[in-house]
Order: sequence, then C-alpha cells, then structure tokens
Amino acid sequence: MYAASREASSRSREALRAALTGSDSAAATTGSELFAVVSVLDDQRSLRVALADVSVPGSARAELSERIFGGKVSPATVAVLTTAVAQHWSRTADLVDTLVLLGQEALLASASDSARLDAVEDELFRLGRIIADNPELEQALSDRSKPAQAKRDLLDRLLTGKTESITLTLAEQVVSRQRGSLGAAFDDLSSLAAARREQIVAHVRAAVELTEQQRDRLAGSLQRIYGKPVTVHVQVDASLLSGLVVHIGDDVIDGSATGRLERLRRALA
Repeated sequence: MYAASREASSRSREALRAALTGSDSAAATTGSELFAVVSVLDDQRSLRVALADVSVPGSARAELSERIFGGKVSPATVAVLTTAVAQHWSRTADLVDTLVLLGQEALLASASDSARLDAVEDELFRLGRIIADNPELEQALSDRSKPAQAKRDLLDRLLTGKTESITLTLAEQVVSRQRGSLGAAFDDLSSLAAARREQIVAHVRAAVELTEQQRDRLAGSLQRIYGKPVTVHVQVDASLLSGLVVHIGDDVIDGSATGRLERLRRALA
C-alpha cells in the first residue's frame, strides 16, 4: 500500500476497535457482515469505485455507503464501513482489501472473546497444510471457473462439525476471493491470529512428529532469539531425513539432514 492507503487502513482499524469496545457479541456479527459487504463490492465494480473515488468528498461517500447498507447490517458495521469509505485511498483495491482484513480481525476478536482463538489459529494452519499437500483439493478450491458458492459448499462438506464455526467462516471467505496461493492465505490468517495474542508464528517442517516437550523447548529457544513469545506450528516432512526447518517471516533456520547435505555439496563444488 502507498502512504495514503496505509493511513486510511490504520484509521479504519481504529474505527473497528471503537465499534467493538464494550460489546462481547458485536464482533462475530460485524466480521460476517463486513465479508457480506465485500461480496457486494466484488460483484459491483461501479459501487466499489464510487466508494473509493477521492474526487468526491469523504462525507458524501460515507453517506452513500450508509444509504446502501444502513438497515441491512448492524450499527457497528455501518460505523466501521462509513469511516473506511470516508478515507483517502490510493487504490480502490486497498479499500476492499482493508474491509476483508477488518472482517478477519473482527472474527478473530470474537474467537478471543470466547477463548477459542488458540483453536481457530491451529485449525487455520492445519487447513492450509492439508490444502497445500492435496493438489486436487487445492485445484478444486482455486478453480476460478467454478462459482464461489460451489467452493463454499465443498468447504462446508469438509469442515462442518469438524472445526470452529469461525474457522469455517474465515475459510469460506478465503476461497471465495482466492488471490494466489491458498496455503499462503491460510498461513497469513494464522499469523494474524497469533499477532492478536502478541505472538509470532514459526512454521516448522520436521522429519518426525515432535513431542509436546520438544515443541515447548523449541518455542522457548525461538523466544530467546526473537524476544517475543512464539507459536510453533509443525508439519511432518519425512524427506528431511532428520532434524527440522524453521520459517519465521523471511528467516529460515535449516537444521535438517538434507539442508546439511546441500550445504556440503555446495562447499565441495
């Protein structure tokens, strides 16, 4: 995002925090309604352009959004939406992407309020790994020739009764607006959940499943390195032969046997 959109996004997030303050029930509703608003904007190009048109005063754009969505969504959602559209956006896409982010944050806030944030974070990570490891499933969920509803129905069949309802809502929204790698999108969501708990995420590939004690020891070592609590998500990858590979943001710590063999090969070459 350019500077104008970053500032607009920051103010919109402040509006979300204000709208959810003092209410334990508004977060889930606001998140789902923001996703519904995004769906409308995705389908109606003229409307999303009008709501981000910087040649029109922000107050007029806010009034337009209230006329269209007022009475159809909750007052909290209207407050967030009108604040967002009144901002100066560098690109129309930045407004829509920010509304997606606000919907995600509202749903994660709801999970936190109900003490289910840990479960949602773990489910999002595991779902991302399942999709990444199953090319046929990823193709089915990424196929842009298929209607979004068909992909949501597929997810419903796979996940209903097996995950938190908030996990399902977040997952449905991701596949409905699929932009790039689904695995990366779910990783971003699990990282957003961890950030809400003021933690960073370590994506770990291990040659064998780690015990709970090993996970705790690894998390403690990484916390000492990065100076913040670390959530460890582990995926078993037998091709590593032994050891593990840790990804935190752009950092890679490769302690696997295959990594050591590759470094030796390069040294010999």
